[in-house]
Amino acid sequence: MRIFVDANILVSVLNKEYPLYTYSARVLSLADRKGFYLFTSPVCLAIAFYFAEKKSGSAVAKKKIGLLAEKIQTAVHSKEDVALITANSAIEDFEDGLEYYAALHEKCQYIITNDTGDFYFSEIPVCKPDNFLLNHLWQN
Repeated sequence: MRIFVDANILVSVLNKEYPLYTYSARVLSLADRKGFYLFTSPVCLAIAFYFAEKKSGSAVAKKKIGLLAEKIQTAVHSKEDVALITANSAIEDFEDGLEYYAALHEKCQYIITNDTGDFYFSEIPVCKPDNFLLNHLWQN
């Protein structure tokens, strides 16, 4: 299963933000399970680094991002993505558009985020971490 992980999932894990941390960490742990491929984007990593650095300092934030990058694959953005986002009148938030098109390019089957409303335009199913785990993993 190919899963795109939004920046707020990364931030909640790196900064141990409860109650979001519990389910977000479980989603990230799927990277260690056979058949799961987790993706994020450079923009999400940059956002996560920014908030981790504010809480823990630069050295600790770099270490955390490094560990995260070992487990999660990084999707790319392209010039074509920018054109698609600017041409798509349904997308109001440019950063969310970047994440969406990165997920599409990587053929992700789900986008996992704590702010599902940000991806109101998505044709890819969008789930909160707890709902994803409950409906797609724990029932099996």
